[in-house]
Amino acid sequence: MPSPTDTERGEQSWRIAVLADSDTRWKWGGLTAQRLVPDVDPTVGVDGLLLRGRATPTPRQLREVGLPAASLREVTVSEFLSVAGDYDLVVLSCVGGTVQAMLHGLAHRWNSTPRENGPRPVLVTGYVGVVYEKLTDGLLLRSGADLVLANSREDAERFRSVYRGVGAAPESVVECALPFLGGKPYAPDAARPFTVTFAVQPSVPADREGRLHLLNRAVDHARRYPDRQVLIKLRSKPGEQTTHVEELPYQRLAERLPGGLPGNCRLVYGHMGEVLDGTDLLVTVSSTAALESLHRGIPTGILTDLGIRESLGNHHFVGSGCLVSWDELDEGRLPTPDLEWTTGHGVVSDSPYEAAFDAARARVAELLGRGELPPIAPYYTPTTAPGYLPGVLARHGLAPDGAPRAEPPEA
Repeated sequence: MPSPTDTERGEQSWRIAVLADSDTRWKWGGLTAQRLVPDVDPTVGVDGLLLRGRATPTPRQLREVGLPAASLREVTVSEFLSVAGDYDLVVLSCVGGTVQAMLHGLAHRWNSTPRENGPRPVLVTGYVGVVYEKLTDGLLLRSGADLVLANSREDAERFRSVYRGVGAAPESVVECALPFLGGKPYAPDAARPFTVTFAVQPSVPADREGRLHLLNRAVDHARRYPDRQVLIKLRSKPGEQTTHVEELPYQRLAERLPGGLPGNCRLVYGHMGEVLDGTDLLVTVSSTAALESLHRGIPTGILTDLGIRESLGNHHFVGSGCLVSWDELDEGRLPTPDLEWTTGHGVVSDSPYEAAFDAARARVAELLGRGELPPIAPYYTPTTAPGYLPGVLARHGLAPDGAPRAEPPEA
């Protein structure tokens, strides 16, 4: 079959697939697809492929994310590899090891055998939020995609530095912004109580003592300020999984609090954007919700109660002006963000938010306009990482050359 013409591959006819392995990654991937190709109707041109695994989102989680799509269906690795060629653009919204496995699986399918239906899809990947750990490891696992999206100027500089340092392709890094920033700017509303939202995280902190400390301090704040509402914004219900494993759900800890929660403190679920609509102070350890809050101009506190540590991720906010303890919040302090920090970290800028995606849109359009794309070339190969890559691929059912392993015969 001849390659599609530029007209046939015009924006209105682009077919997009988003491979996601959790609810947060579906949110990032689906919104990224809409930002990169704003003229495509997602209810027609975007398919959500939910990778079957530990964190495959439940119907409730998908409803909470609330993204439109032409279809949403679970797939296995082999099913994804067999259908990926039907699309013009594929967003790989997964953990780094899964992205690497998919790149090798797709390279095995396409690099040695010419495709009959035109150029291979453009491959896009990135991060769903704050990159505070495994920077080099995560970046090299994403190497080989056509675009590796950076959510800020700071991230773009760090990413390119890593790629240049190992001889990978720094030009694949494209600066943009988190796709889910937006929402109405903050404006105090005297018609409702001052509302403090504590945005919890599944695995930060991971220990019971730390989680109980933060929960108790939120409850104490509610008791100290009976005229305020204190919301404890939960990520998932017990039994549901997210990108990060939650061993100690706050719901379970709250059930065991002596005297229970005060009347002005409650657990809430729901879309973070809708919760932020009624928030006057966002408090968290290092949740990406802090970036959403800062973008809107909501006072935002990054908790230092458990220290400022790389394992907590709150070290990412050094210099932001937002580091604060519950003691300081109890005393009435409202953090004031540093404009230079927020600009460099993709939260605010002197240009419209939508303009942050212009470079990525232009790169995608240029690649889609080509008659052919180069072979997929991940940095990791059986030669450069013989003691690492085979294990990454094996965990996804792939052989060291990226070929799907034969399924064992049924007994």
